Amino acid sequence: MTACIVGWAHSRFGKLEGETLEGLITKVAAEALEHAGIGPQDVGEIVLGHFNAGFSPQDFTASLVLQTDDRLRFKPATRVENACATGSAAVRQGIRAVEVGAAKFVLVVGAEQMTTTPGPQVQQNLIRASYMPEEGDIPAGFAGQFGKIAAAYFQRHGDQSDALAAIAAKNHRNGVDNPYAHMRRDFGYEFCRQESDKNPFVAGPLKRTDCSLVSDGAAALVLTDATTALSMRRAVAFRANEHVQDFLPMSKRDILLFEGCEEAWTRALKSAGVTLDDLSFVETHDCFTIAELIEYEAMGLAPRGQGAKVALEGQTEKGGRLPVNPSGGLKAKGHPIGATGVSMHVLTSMQLTGEAGGIQVKDAKLGGIFNMGGAAVANYVSILDRIR
Repeated sequence: MTACIVGWAHSRFGKLEGETLEGLITKVAAEALEHAGIGPQDVGEIVLGHFNAGFSPQDFTASLVLQTDDRLRFKPATRVENACATGSAAVRQGIRAVEVGAAKFVLVVGAEQMTTTPGPQVQQNLIRASYMPEEGDIPAGFAGQFGKIAAAYFQRHGDQSDALAAIAAKNHRNGVDNPYAHMRRDFGYEFCRQESDKNPFVAGPLKRTDCSLVSDGAAALVLTDATTALSMRRAVAFRANEHVQDFLPMSKRDILLFEGCEEAWTRALKSAGVTLDDLSFVETHDCFTIAELIEYEAMGLAPRGQGAKVALEGQTEKGGRLPVNPSGGLKAKGHPIGATGVSMHVLTSMQLTGEAGGIQVKDAKLGGIFNMGGAAVANYVSILDRIR
């Protein structure tokens, strides 16, 4: 337990009219410090997770966190990026600063403003997180990339449309009770299963309800060492935090295995000294429903090719064997790229401290997080445990 989360903040995700990237950053930064019970003068280091890739004309953003309070001036601040796992990359850098004693308190912020960018440009921005020489021309951008993955999975293991609809319906149902979620609406299984004017096919076998939302939003947390954390208001410890980076080209690996995800989970569970069955819930990276399905298999919840059984039997429902995405996941909560990984850690901490409100998992003791950048290229797993 080399680092602990002792405070946090989370904006609403969605199309946030009249908001600015700077405003999103400074609001959650101030709220996280207040929640932790520390002042700006106590911060030893700042890490900002911000993907950008064209979403904001302001492309040098680390110092925007200093706009929160003049007392943050001269603090070391760094922007990090690792595609859709940018937020978890920021968390990991913050943990490292605590581990080596470089800072007693680290402020980690993740933020993105995406909805002010036209749809076609959003696709162009996101596809830059793929291997451009081979994948840059895939129609429909990242949806097209995961549409290809879904089609290949269907070819190998049979039509999984029922399971994808079950995953989408579950996550939308969970998102209804998440006050931060972009989409708080229970669409039901039948709507998610059937093609319609309101739910057309987007790429390959993926329909609109299979795709996460383009969102604005921010989240922040405060990290410190375990000894200091035990004297504070609350303390959620990292039992494990692992990062596995895989090849960028899909052509260099079996894309249906998510081997980087599997390796990250294997390392994290071993490091924490627990098994998957010890976890109370998991927040996983459902950028598309096919990703969540394959992640069931990569994390060890189902044998290869049998993830559909887990979804259709309700094993990942809030009252099931292992609740997955009780927050609604990226599917309902939204996916502001730089904020996502930080959001996962904030909401997991809320679960473990009993502060998750309507999305609370009963008797949550140990939480798992998987955040992914690209098509299983950047893979981060955290296992969190409340110690105060």
